[in-house]
Amino acid sequence: MVRAKIAAACLVVLLLAACTGNAPGAGPSPGNGPELLRKLDLNLALPWSIVFLGDGTGIVSERDTKLIKSIRDGQATTVGDFPGVVPGGEGGLLGLALSPTFARDRLLYAYFTAASDNRVSRVRLEQAGDGRLGLGTPELVFSGIPKAATHNGGRIRFGPDGFLYVGTGDAQQPEQAQDRNALGGKILRLTPDGKPAPGNPFGNTPVYSYGHRNVQGLAWDASGRLWESEFGPDVNDELNLIEPGGNYGWPRVTGAPGRPGYIDAKVVWPSTADASPSGLEIVNGTAFVVALRGQRLWTVPLSGDTAGTPVAYLTGRYGRLRDVSLAPDGTLWVLSNNENPDFALVLKPPHP
Repeated sequence: MVRAKIAAACLVVLLLAACTGNAPGAGPSPGNGPELLRKLDLNLALPWSIVFLGDGTGIVSERDTKLIKSIRDGQATTVGDFPGVVPGGEGGLLGLALSPTFARDRLLYAYFTAASDNRVSRVRLEQAGDGRLGLGTPELVFSGIPKAATHNGGRIRFGPDGFLYVGTGDAQQPEQAQDRNALGGKILRLTPDGKPAPGNPFGNTPVYSYGHRNVQGLAWDASGRLWESEFGPDVNDELNLIEPGGNYGWPRVTGAPGRPGYIDAKVVWPSTADASPSGLEIVNGTAFVVALRGQRLWTVPLSGDTAGTPVAYLTGRYGRLRDVSLAPDGTLWVLSNNENPDFALVLKPPHP
């Protein structure tokens, strides 16, 4: 009887492992994690995204204030109010990206919630003679992405190919994630001017992958593979390896059930209390994923197209964490998201 119970328990464990991909580890491994260098009390208000200029200046979006701020020498300064933003719920001023030719055109791209939709605009980041930054006149790049109180997506990033990748949410309409003619629940791939990028998998449409619930992080590894972090519902937060034209299952499946026709997540956090993953960065073969509800920084070793066991750091020490980004000096910056006010953590990533 005892042996039968043990065998049954083992079978349950194996079945769970098969349907959840790589599950999180129990705790950090000493000596190989990120090192906290300093905490910058910047008096930010719900920062959402941070990108860096070549001189190390951080450029931050604040979701509800609609402000772009710069961070230099440990101080935050307002650059300007981004026009057209209509905050509400999870919507507002969200993801930022710098043009691949920023040194020449000084263009800053922003994903934001407007009155009727989510959209992407770009603006010239002007610099005065005394070094102060300001915003030029925004130019609309792409519009029509559905909005809602939640599930607005919002992460944007230029890829190694020079095209703009845009992560959207299902805008509380789950079935549109499976509709390749809809913009919700997708990763879009655009030219810098907002047209469907050449070589997209479904012809002259912006859709690059679909079946997503709420895309939150985009990053490429050293071999040019695109990885994505994504909110699950009440279970199964995900880290995905993105394939052109791939269907990632929402709302038909979540996690890694091995269902034909859908691509399994490479990492699954069965409990959203451990993750609710937001920003994503990849450095030296490790994916760094910050967690909102989970209030921690996850590290995930990557090897080719496989992901190892996630390990958590900073758990519960700094509250909700929204974004993580690599600075020009090789440090990792993490933005908090606590409304109390918010700050940045500067980390030294582990050696490979």
